[in-house]
Amino acid sequence: MFSVLKPHRWKLALLLIAANLGLLLFLACGELKSINEWVWLDIIGEGGSALLALVWLGLVLKSRPAGRVTNYLALGLSCIFFSWWIDSLDEFIRLPASITWDHWLESGPMPVGMILLTLGIYHWHREQLAISAQMEKRERLFREHRLFDKLTPLGGADYLKRQLAHSLQDSRDQQQPLSLLALDLDNFTAINQAYGHAEGDAVLQALSHVLLLNLRRQDLLCRLAGDRFVVVLPNTGERQAQGLALELEQAVRSLAHKTRQHGERLQLAATLAVVMALEEPPQDLLKRLNLALARAKQPLAKSA
Repeated sequence: MFSVLKPHRWKLALLLIAANLGLLLFLACGELKSINEWVWLDIIGEGGSALLALVWLGLVLKSRPAGRVTNYLALGLSCIFFSWWIDSLDEFIRLPASITWDHWLESGPMPVGMILLTLGIYHWHREQLAISAQMEKRERLFREHRLFDKLTPLGGADYLKRQLAHSLQDSRDQQQPLSLLALDLDNFTAINQAYGHAEGDAVLQALSHVLLLNLRRQDLLCRLAGDRFVVVLPNTGERQAQGLALELEQAVRSLAHKTRQHGERLQLAATLAVVMALEEPPQDLLKRLNLALARAKQPLAKSA
């Protein structure tokens, strides 16, 4: 568990420092109460609430990757814990009546924490809706489970070819444009060599979720092979597809993936290519897409 929490150690360290500073401040300005003055119901209620906030924080940090949503949730729970922690210190330490800053420390962090927690839950909810919408496509075709990739929740190459044939037919029937987008991670082999194939698989899994969250409901994302992904873009011209490609490229660069062993952030980048479907069979369209991607990767190969 400690290795999972390692990428978030600075968050936990700051929270520990803040809690100890609050305790030292109370001890410096007040005096300890005798056991006879303790109100056990308040101690259990306030102390238990602070302990539960810490448990929630640990579960969030353990179950989620680093990123904006995790930061919202962690900061919100940290503020809530700090507020309950300060509130529980009143049960053990008596402060002079002239001191008022303790009320600010008790009450101030709570609404801030609730707002941050609400923002985190809202964005988490949107993530789950986007992932669920994509997973519905897989569930509807569960009978074809052999066509799906075993590593990521995406269709494989055979599934892509089958769905592409349907999309091309729909494009002709509706007289609407159809575009394809290919994405290939740069220097993915170096990640496998430096950190191992298990870490490379984790990168591909994280990347597939990021791509799903940045695509539209009607788009179809598949893993063609290795670190290469293909997106089928119905009712999309080449210019609009190029705009989506730029958004996906930025999403890959912003992916805050950290290695499981040492917590190092991997700076990812991808090469993308876009082609618009013509009157051609699916295999010819995919061939043209792969050629466009190969041309796009030539400058990278020369610089390497």
